[in-house]
Amino acid sequence: MDDGKPSGPKAKWWSRPSTERTGPAGPEDAMPVADGSHDAAVLNGAPAAEPAPGAGEAAPVPPSAAEPGTAAGEAVPAPAGEPFTPGPRARPLHAPDEYSTPPYGGPGPWAPAPPVQRPLPTPAHGTPVPLPHAGPSGHGTIAPAPPVHAGASVPAQPSAPGDAYPPPPLPAPLQHGAPPQPGSLPSVPQQTSQWLRYDPWGAPQQPLSHPGPALGNDTVPRKGRRGSVLVGAMLLALVAGGIGGGVGAYVERNGGLTTVELPQAGRDSGGRAPDSVAGIAASALPGVVTLHVSGSAESGTGTGFVLDNKGHILTNNHVVAPAGSAGDITVTFSGGETAPAEIVGKDSGYDLAVVKVTGVTNLKPLQLGNSDNVQVGDPVVAIGAPFDLSNTVTAGIISAKERPITAGGEKGDGTDVSYVDALQTDAPINPGNSGGPLVDAEARVIGINSAIRAAGSGSAAPEGGQSGSIGLGFAIPINQGKRVAEELINTGKATHPVIGVTLDMQFTGDGAKVGGKGAGGGSAVTADGPADRAGIATGDIITAVDGRRVHSGEELIVKIRAHRPGDRLDLRLTRDGKDLSVTLTLGSASGT
Repeated sequence: MDDGKPSGPKAKWWSRPSTERTGPAGPEDAMPVADGSHDAAVLNGAPAAEPAPGAGEAAPVPPSAAEPGTAAGEAVPAPAGEPFTPGPRARPLHAPDEYSTPPYGGPGPWAPAPPVQRPLPTPAHGTPVPLPHAGPSGHGTIAPAPPVHAGASVPAQPSAPGDAYPPPPLPAPLQHGAPPQPGSLPSVPQQTSQWLRYDPWGAPQQPLSHPGPALGNDTVPRKGRRGSVLVGAMLLALVAGGIGGGVGAYVERNGGLTTVELPQAGRDSGGRAPDSVAGIAASALPGVVTLHVSGSAESGTGTGFVLDNKGHILTNNHVVAPAGSAGDITVTFSGGETAPAEIVGKDSGYDLAVVKVTGVTNLKPLQLGNSDNVQVGDPVVAIGAPFDLSNTVTAGIISAKERPITAGGEKGDGTDVSYVDALQTDAPINPGNSGGPLVDAEARVIGINSAIRAAGSGSAAPEGGQSGSIGLGFAIPINQGKRVAEELINTGKATHPVIGVTLDMQFTGDGAKVGGKGAGGGSAVTADGPADRAGIATGDIITAVDGRRVHSGEELIVKIRAHRPGDRLDLRLTRDGKDLSVTLTLGSASGT
């Protein structure tokens, strides 16, 4: 019975040409593959005669044109009586298989369709991409999604960041030859491509390029961690080195990052050993004064020291000489106090003078020593006001004793010449030191600084010129100064010991020669004087005093003045080539 259906064999579904439709995918969406010679010819592009459909055979129509209620893929019969006109055949989507195998090797007409590939752009080599999101089990698997049926809506986008789209679940394998269940899809192989599961919002911290399962915090490779630590340490060392170098350069260039504060010792108690220079100076300075003298013709500066609490001060005669009889003398003490002073007495032969201040209290007299006890090499300290620099302290030693020196003589008549049996010292003495004390290690006065050896002259000059110290200073022994000071304070004048002879100062031989004539043309030996009573005659040459050699008349005077009037002296002399020894008692004469 002819019911209008084709009686010939029906074409297989995978050999049917695909037409465009908008419905959901189904088994009919599989790409056609040649099943016979006719289909193979069409797929290979060769022309072939299209057999006309049988009488009453319905031509297939696309699902979009089917009547409502018609199942997808079923043919819609043409109206009766209308001839069938074949339309243009659609081009197969795949090239024909020359081996005539089912598509993708599937057995039979119900082989599963290939999965739909949706390749995404592959990132550049080395770009880190997250690994698949770990599921609830924490092992990196992706939970399957429910299957998508024809006409079903696509699942909504995950609501929480980090939830990737899961792949659709795979149904149970279809049996060979079994028809598919209505509303279901053929099984699709599980997608393992990482790119299809990439979610930029829910990606973990591992790169997608890492193969294998996702790594948790406890499975981070140690090698990578160690490399990161090493790189970080190197960067830290470089930064620290740069900072340290910059700080070091700044410190070297600017001396530090803050204000420079140099280390310094703290203050001490200030105590010094009494026999040290500092201890000696501290003890002696309060009793040393500076004298400023001015007269009608000249002025000068010198030094003195306090003798007693009454205000008597000892100094040199050449220091106060500029004041004359009407000049002014001002005394300045070590603490800065000043007071006027008056001359008590002076003597040019000893080059000593005493002045006195009044109305001054709390005076600090210096203790007097004994110059006969001084030994060469003993330490000494000189205190004075060189060039008006008060309270100047210099130190040295005793270089020699009993140095016969003469000073003065500016008047030309010899009345201003001083004869000193001096102590020699290398303690620096300069103009202005005159009259100052020379003290020993116990701060006791052993001499009065009076003269220096000038570098440009062959003789000692009073320390009042402009020559500087060359290490040859001379001081009047304190034993002589004490006697003269006492006489000046008590009587206003000093007495000189004498032997009662006139010396020939032009004699160039060795010793002191008694002259032929005395002052006024009389005898050179004073009648009934000490020398006359001892038997000394005109022309005798005195060669020694108390066993010490005498080489000139000045030296004999110095030796005699080193004694007091009334002292006994043993003299050796030469008369007509014969050596004689005599003893005499020193007489006394008033000084000037």
